[in-house]
Amino acid sequence: MVDATALLADLTAESDQLDALVSGLPPEDWARDTLAAGWTVAHQIAHLAWTDHVAGLAATDPDAFYASVLSAPDPARMVDDGAESFLAPPAALLARWRDGRTALAAALAATPAGEKLQWYGTRMSPASMATARIMETWAHGEDVADALGVTRAPTTRLRHVAHLGFRTLGHGFAAHGRPVPTDPVRVELTAPAGDEVWAYGPAAATDRVIGPALDFCLLVTQRRHRADLALVATGPVADAWLDVAQAFAGPPGAGRAAEARP
Repeated sequence: MVDATALLADLTAESDQLDALVSGLPPEDWARDTLAAGWTVAHQIAHLAWTDHVAGLAATDPDAFYASVLSAPDPARMVDDGAESFLAPPAALLARWRDGRTALAAALAATPAGEKLQWYGTRMSPASMATARIMETWAHGEDVADALGVTRAPTTRLRHVAHLGFRTLGHGFAAHGRPVPTDPVRVELTAPAGDEVWAYGPAAATDRVIGPALDFCLLVTQRRHRADLALVATGPVADAWLDVAQAFAGPPGAGRAAEARP
């Protein structure tokens, strides 16, 4: 059984880590470009604030959530438009993000464990929603850190991202218009501290992905190209998965290009 209190505590900790990274930035650093085309550091935080807001609607007012989806002038630009709509000067944007994520955590804590929340193209339990928010907060935090030239130490909270990355194997194939494989995949990831292995899938599966947990999380959030990661795929399904892995909802992401090599 999922420990909802511990899960929400990890969501708070992940958010606080990113908050500490941006809260003291001068205005010019908020305007820095990130690797997401057209998005600055401010856009990254505005996106998190907007997503926390709509997730809160899904948890507390499903009709308002549906209305926000139906009223989008261009569904293909919903994410970009959402980030734009939440942009504000740094102090106001930080306050908006802090208030929204606090309200979302309270709403998820108050939602019965068996209840399913509407989301884009799917339905999610409160625990799954919290896990998805950890994933997004970490991934967009990586974008911010990259833009600022900061290397963040990975934490055990990556376990949530890795778990979601494994659970969304089929979604990655479907999002890219490929048949969802039926053969199982075994994933074995070395935890950030190097003291344990996080394993998912049948131990006897012949298709396997092995490597550092950080690299797997960077892959499934499409923050690095597979060529730049120390992941080893064995078997046709595992190998194809590394090309389409996507832990987030929605259409296929553009991903990141491989680093240029001499």
